[in-house]
Amino acid sequence: MRASVIQIAVDEGESVESRRRRAASMVREQAGADLVVLPELWTTGAFAYEEFGQEAEPLEGPTYEVMAKAASDAGVWLHAGSIPERDPDGPLYNTSLVFSPSGDLAAVYRKIHRFGFDKGEAVLMGAGAELVTVRLPATTLGLGTCYDLRFPELFRGLVDAGAETLVVPAGWPERRRTHWTLLAQARAVENQTFVVACGTAGTHAGVPQAGHSIVVDPWGEVLAEAGAGEEVLTVDFDPGKVATTREQFPALKDRVLGLQPPRRP
Repeated sequence: MRASVIQIAVDEGESVESRRRRAASMVREQAGADLVVLPELWTTGAFAYEEFGQEAEPLEGPTYEVMAKAASDAGVWLHAGSIPERDPDGPLYNTSLVFSPSGDLAAVYRKIHRFGFDKGEAVLMGAGAELVTVRLPATTLGLGTCYDLRFPELFRGLVDAGAETLVVPAGWPERRRTHWTLLAQARAVENQTFVVACGTAGTHAGVPQAGHSIVVDPWGEVLAEAGAGEEVLTVDFDPGKVATTREQFPALKDRVLGLQPPRRP
């Protein structure tokens, strides 16, 4: 299986329309890949809080249309990163879209864990409530977004739902880059899955981005890692390694906590 991770730069001064066109062109260049991934909130910048409301769009808005066509043109499964979604009946959401090679919408994931504590995304956006997996011909994807990476119970739930490859688009800041790499490897090892984590390059509202998109195998080995700037990281991996790893080292079978409610005394 071939994954292409598009670490697009999100810098001030470029219009959202220009970013959409540029991202679509980069997706089309990945024809021949099985899976293409864009980062979190690449249309606005993950830290450009003041733009969330201004640039929010309906689920089937401009980014949906451009990305659906790009997926179809390239003939790839496309995780189109995330957008600020405006729900007509509710708040804004940080929403990921996944398209099939025919351009059909295959999955929608609203980010569950919102970053910012008492500001930014945490107060401007609503929280998703559903775990989402997507069945591809060669593997089942489990979806998370950026700050979700810090919450292992989410990914354990995805594994219980059949996930074999965890896909995590992000707008991760450079000052916490060591956490990004560490957590991506930890989620891979503890769940015996592949992790495909796509960050952004550039600067979001004055916050330098970590870049360093990464693909990790079920043993925690880094198969490929990007640098800090804009680039496309392409890696081939064998999805069958998930099953063989779990057979050779069946740690998941020894789980005790979280499998059933605790007994009352």
